[in-house]
Amino acid sequence: MPRRLWAIATLMVSLAIASLDVTMANVALPAIAADLGVAPGLVVWVMIAYSVTILVTLLPLSALAERVGFRRMFVVGITLFMFWAVAVAFSSSFVMLLTARVIQAIGTSMLMCLFGGLVRNIYPSHQLGFGVSLNAMMVSVMAVLGPTIGAFIIEWSSWHWMFLMYVPLCLATYFGVRFLPDVPRTVRPFDWLACVLSALAFGLFVIGLDMLVSSALWAVILIVVSGLSAWLLYRHSREQEAPVVPLDLLRIKPVAFAVGASATLFAAHMAAFVALPFYLINIMQYSYAHVGVLMGGWAIGSAVMAPVAGYLSDRFQVAVLCIVGAGLSAVGMFWIVLLPSGTSLFWGWVPMLVGGLGFGFFQSPNNRALLSGAPHRRSGAAGGLQATTRVFGQSVGTALAALSFHFGGPVGATVALVVGVALALGAVGINVARYFSRAPDLSL
Repeated sequence: MPRRLWAIATLMVSLAIASLDVTMANVALPAIAADLGVAPGLVVWVMIAYSVTILVTLLPLSALAERVGFRRMFVVGITLFMFWAVAVAFSSSFVMLLTARVIQAIGTSMLMCLFGGLVRNIYPSHQLGFGVSLNAMMVSVMAVLGPTIGAFIIEWSSWHWMFLMYVPLCLATYFGVRFLPDVPRTVRPFDWLACVLSALAFGLFVIGLDMLVSSALWAVILIVVSGLSAWLLYRHSREQEAPVVPLDLLRIKPVAFAVGASATLFAAHMAAFVALPFYLINIMQYSYAHVGVLMGGWAIGSAVMAPVAGYLSDRFQVAVLCIVGAGLSAVGMFWIVLLPSGTSLFWGWVPMLVGGLGFGFFQSPNNRALLSGAPHRRSGAAGGLQATTRVFGQSVGTALAALSFHFGGPVGATVALVVGVALALGAVGINVARYFSRAPDLSL
C-alpha cells in the first residue's frame, strides 16, 4: 500500500501536467501572437500542431513502451516535456516556438500513452473503477483551473511563465518514478512500417477534415490517402499477435464498444465546446465573464460525478451507466439550444451542469470497460488506445464544428451544438447495442 500511494501521487502530478498544458496554452495564444507579431489565424497552429503530433504518436509510443518499459518511457517523456517547455518559454520567433511545441507534444504523448496502463497496474481489479474515476476527476479539475491559472499568470507577468512553471512539477515526478509498477516488457521487434502507416492514417484524416473549408480539393486528397493508409495498415497488422494499432483488442467486443462510444462522445463534447463561446456571446447575449462561469459548470459537473460513476462502475453494467451518461450530455446540450436569449445566468448554468454530470457519468465506467477488457499483458496498448480514441474524437469534433460554422453561416454555432447532440445520441445508440449484444461485461 505505501508504494501504491506514492505511485498514485506520481501519476496524479504527471496527469495534472499533461492536462494543464492543453487547457492553459489556449489562453496564451493572443499574448503569444502579440509578442511574436504573428497573425491570429497562424498562431492557432500552436494548438493544431500540438494535437496532431500527439494523435499520430500515441499508438506507436504505447507499443514502444511495452518494449522499453513503462518507467523508462515515463522518465524520457517527462524530461522531454520539461526541457522543451523551457524552450517554448524562451522562443524568440514563431518557427522556434512551433518547433519546440511539437517536440514538447512528443513528451506529452509519451506520458499520455502510459496513463491507462499505469492505472491498470497500480490498482487491484476491485479498485480499478476508483482509479479510473480519480484520473477523470483530475482531468476535469484541471479543465476548470487551467484557464484561470493561465489568465492570472498572463495578468501578473507574461505567457513565458506559463511554461516555466512546469519545471518544479516535472522535477517532483522524478522522486516518484521508482514507485511506479513493474510492468513486464514484450520482446517482439518494433514495427516501423505500421507506425508510419498509422501516422498517415490518423494525421492526414484530421488535417483533411480541418482543410475541408479552406481547400476542399486538397482535403479530399488527404482523406483518400488516409483511407488508403488505413487499409494497408489493416492488411499489414491483421495477422499479428500484438500489432502497433491494437486490432487484437478491437476484436474484443467490450473494448470495441468502449472505443466507439468514447470517440463519439468526445467528438460531441468538443463540437459543443468549440461552439459554446460563440453561441453564448452572440446568440444568448452573455458577457465573457458569464461564459467562463457557464462553461465552468460543465467541468464542475464532470469532476463531481466522476468518482460517483467510478464507484457505480464496480457494481452495475457499464452499458446502462453509459446510456445514462451520454443521454444526460445530449439533454444538457439540447437544453442550451432551447433556451431563449436573455435567460438568467442560473438557468443557463443548470443545463451546462447537467451536460457535465452526464459526461462525468459516462467517462469512468466506459474507460474502466476499455482497460479491464484488454489482457493484462496488453495494458500498455489499451492505455494508448484509450488516449488515441479521446484525441481522435476531439479532433473530429473540432473539424465538424468548423464545418458547421462554414455552412451554417449566422446560425453556425447552433448547428454545431445540434451536431454535438446528434453525436451524443450516437453514443447512446452504441451503448444500447452494447447492452443487447451478448458481450460479457468484463468490468464487473
